[in-house]
Amino acid sequence: MIVPNNRLIFWAGCVMITAALAVAIMPGAAPICGTIVASFALIAMGDLLAALRLLDGVAAHFPDLARLTKDREGKINIEIDNEKETDLKLRIGIKFPAEIRSLHEYVETVLPEKSPRSYLQWPCVPVKRGNYVLENAHLETDSPLGLWAIRKVSQTRAEVRVYPNAMREQKKLAAIFLNRGTLGIHAQTQVGKGKEFEKLREYVHGDSYEDIHWKATARRGRPITKVFQIERTQELYVVIDASRLAAREVMMTGGAADKTATVEGTPPSLKVGYPQYSETTQLERFISAALVLGLVAQKQGDLFGVLAFDDQVRAFVRARSGKGHYGACREALYTLQPRMVNPDFGELTSFIRLRLRRRALLIFLANLDDPVLAENFAHNMDILSRHHLVLVNMISTPGVAPLFSGERKGGASGAPEVSQVDDIYRMLGGHILWQKLRELEKTLRRRGVSMSLLDNEMMAPQLVSQYINVKRRQIL
Repeated sequence: MIVPNNRLIFWAGCVMITAALAVAIMPGAAPICGTIVASFALIAMGDLLAALRLLDGVAAHFPDLARLTKDREGKINIEIDNEKETDLKLRIGIKFPAEIRSLHEYVETVLPEKSPRSYLQWPCVPVKRGNYVLENAHLETDSPLGLWAIRKVSQTRAEVRVYPNAMREQKKLAAIFLNRGTLGIHAQTQVGKGKEFEKLREYVHGDSYEDIHWKATARRGRPITKVFQIERTQELYVVIDASRLAAREVMMTGGAADKTATVEGTPPSLKVGYPQYSETTQLERFISAALVLGLVAQKQGDLFGVLAFDDQVRAFVRARSGKGHYGACREALYTLQPRMVNPDFGELTSFIRLRLRRRALLIFLANLDDPVLAENFAHNMDILSRHHLVLVNMISTPGVAPLFSGERKGGASGAPEVSQVDDIYRMLGGHILWQKLRELEKTLRRRGVSMSLLDNEMMAPQLVSQYINVKRRQIL
């Protein structure tokens, strides 16, 4: 495709207007003006012919797969082929999806002489998790005199995977990942005989009768004792609710939309701002906290797995360890989006009972402020808690607190601030919801299930504290 440049339009206007004015003032100058106009047209056509094949043999290629992290600057690697190996000034444009924000409208580069292949990195910032596709690179160069722009579409394709950003949570737990003691994350002596069977041995005076293996005793004709060891490796699963309730938005502090960041050295005309932090969904917070918990479990030597569900199980990764396994968990969650359906806790319970034979720690990240769903959840937890250790966690909702308590913002007298009638009804609604959650907590506690309300900003540290407390007390 060939289009006129601004330079051609400018000089064509100057030549044509000047020639027309000259003919109008001096009619006898018409032949000379015609010659000038024809000469300019010939120059423009010659420049066009010289530029027709400038982009022959020039092609851009994207990588087959590009991995980026949400809200963090990344780069798309572009490979440019130049078969003629000539010096060429090139402009490249890419159409990014709305979920990936480019820091440049286009990028200019110079293909060096005697170099058949060049490389370029295009900075961009993804603002949403998921799987996206980049198609076609648009190439443009100028004719020798700069009167024309030669354009070409280079057919190429790249899969872009945008993963969750757990960096914010990792910074809050920096001491853990730097191997410094905090929140109880350090080597501790475990006490107790443990619950995992190790071997059989001859009865020794002082052994407890409950440790005697009666079948082996009967076979051998003498007392045989069971020996147990402390569990060194435990299975931890984070169970994530991805139903309609997880689509609720939560606000991150410091998430002002006007906060922007740009690549250093970018011209002011090409700078495009992007939000560092903004409103996000509860599911986004669940996924980030789950990945951080996986890193901590790996450092503690435990096996980590994930399970995501709505009206059916959407993702399941069996508990293992290692960097490759962590990558598998991240791959399973990066495309997970909330669906506008109710969670099916019965289906989830059946799935867990069939797949998880070994006793494991199940950490649920869900929203249970719907009374009908909460009742169904409590019923199914009665089944799961017989075989597994279950911890249930919710993100606390602003305004859900008892009336006349220190949890609400109050005036000098300690009473809640009320400026209009709607404030009264909002506080009453928050109190009723708090009371229902408290009743649910008591119900779950009777079934051996612990329930906690987590602060949105401190969600990951609080989950890590729960996990470390379970290991310290050897509850599992």
